[in-house]
Amino acid sequence: MAGFASLVNAGNFDQDVDISWGDGRGKILNNGQLLSLSLDKSSGSGFQSKNEYLFGKIDTQIKLVAGNSAGTVTAYYLSSQGPTHDEVDFEFLGNLSGDPYILHTNLFSQGKGNREVQFYLWFDPTKDFHTYSILWNPIHIVFYVDGIPIREFKNLEATKGVPFPKNQPMKLYASLWDAEDWATRGGLVKTDWTQAPFVASFRSFNPDGCVEGDGNSSCNSKGWMNQELDGESLNRLRWVQKNYMVYNYCSDVKRFPQGLPTECSAN
Repeated sequence: MAGFASLVNAGNFDQDVDISWGDGRGKILNNGQLLSLSLDKSSGSGFQSKNEYLFGKIDTQIKLVAGNSAGTVTAYYLSSQGPTHDEVDFEFLGNLSGDPYILHTNLFSQGKGNREVQFYLWFDPTKDFHTYSILWNPIHIVFYVDGIPIREFKNLEATKGVPFPKNQPMKLYASLWDAEDWATRGGLVKTDWTQAPFVASFRSFNPDGCVEGDGNSSCNSKGWMNQELDGESLNRLRWVQKNYMVYNYCSDVKRFPQGLPTECSAN
């Protein structure tokens, strides 16, 4: 019986991804070790993984657009297809030179999103590469920055009836695109095309996930399949959320006058 079993842990862009759009603006360099996406007034660019994953630990190092990146969005996310798709999003919203990026996270299950949580970062993400990771197992989904958990979405399907991504395999996507109508200060700050081309760089792509295979036995043996947050990780999560979280849908009572979403009592 076909399942999602064989494990991928490669890290070569030539082997692992396809440049999916951008008319040559996406480039794989250095014998598959580096990938760059660029954006100009005509088009952005993007790539997607060759494999689909059903659970996994996905790591990628990214160096974001430097200087005046207002209006640009660098997106890095897992997604399935269709109207009831699942999705796990990192989106980096550009800003004027000297102003911080906003890391925008969201999560869709069975086509329902509206679970935005936003953060500032505690470093300049344009100066060097930093590691952005998604842990997805049957227990929870965790967003990490440089190994520090910043957000956890628990599997509450059995206890609270909140749909959890668990049946639809997802590909990894990344893109650099223009969103000047909303990305920076709600669209007040537009893209300065005199600064183009804008470039974001990716390296150390490490998709340690379950892909279509012969069963689930080898996946269940992976450490991340049952990985939970220990006490130190929970302390780090609280530190980030106390000091760097700038928006949490679970605190936005005006947005949800009928009551906060069910999962907010536990996430």
